[in-house]
Amino acid sequence: MTAVDGRSTPCASVVICAYTEDRWADLERAVASLSAQTAPAHEIIVVIDHNRELHRRAAAGLPGVNVMVNNGHQGLSGARNTGIAAATGDVIAFLDDDAEAEPAWLAHLLAPYSDPTIAGVGGLAEPRWPSNRPSWFPPEFDWVVGCSYTGLPTASAPVRNPIGAGMSFRRTVFDQVGGFTDGLGRLGARPLGCEETEFAIRLRAYDPTAVLLYQPLARVGHRVTRERTTWRYFRTRCYAEGLSKAAVARNVGDNAALASEKDYIRRVLPRALYRDLGAPRHWTRVGATVTGLGITTAGYVHGRYFPWRNSGNATRVADSHRSA
Repeated sequence: MTAVDGRSTPCASVVICAYTEDRWADLERAVASLSAQTAPAHEIIVVIDHNRELHRRAAAGLPGVNVMVNNGHQGLSGARNTGIAAATGDVIAFLDDDAEAEPAWLAHLLAPYSDPTIAGVGGLAEPRWPSNRPSWFPPEFDWVVGCSYTGLPTASAPVRNPIGAGMSFRRTVFDQVGGFTDGLGRLGARPLGCEETEFAIRLRAYDPTAVLLYQPLARVGHRVTRERTTWRYFRTRCYAEGLSKAAVARNVGDNAALASEKDYIRRVLPRALYRDLGAPRHWTRVGATVTGLGITTAGYVHGRYFPWRNSGNATRVADSHRSA
């Protein structure tokens, strides 16, 4: 195996970001899943996002874990950047606080780094529904609940950006291009996103030879709350995705921000419509597909041409790790 920072096998720091005590049981399960890895983590870092009570509880209740407070701007991007600054592994992996990694997750994420062109590896995030999948919920829209969706490769392949619930990057890429951009990503319960998209585009602009790999063997189970199975959440999340993509486009341009989305609209959604139109029991999914695309597009148009937040905040790249 090609050496990484002088070692024959890369070691991984795993960062989990948490913001609410409502997910305490989820956080405990996420940490426990890391303790059961066939390739043990070099270190586990839990970053608490501006919640003193949760920080006290985590510091006392998660032995063997480096628990710290987000010393950057509030939100997922700031919390991740705090974890990056503290990490000492060759690879920095990220696991959502409401996700559980399967035992071989980290081993499958680390294996491709033997290739020096691999800058990041992301895994498959499988939805863990509270009961059954809602009959109206198209699998092409599983990104709404932060999971891998129908249309992604079914085997290991390069992608534009990984799914945030279980992804990794070489630590050196953060030294090269900075951290995740403040103003993008989830802030508390507000369902924004695309910080991984913007980071990946920025990384490829810096190094066009860098490869971001999707490895579906690296699996995590991502819990879906009952509230996220509602039509209201579906609409809200689709609109927020459009807003988030617009913020990315303002930073990197429409072509870079929407390259994967154009393929998704041309290739993935027509197949979904053809499949579901042929099965009357799935006609509600046809309505969800058309509506989801329309609402996401409306959010993008609103965000692109009628900016919805302070542009300085949306374009500020947190680089606190540079001074660490």
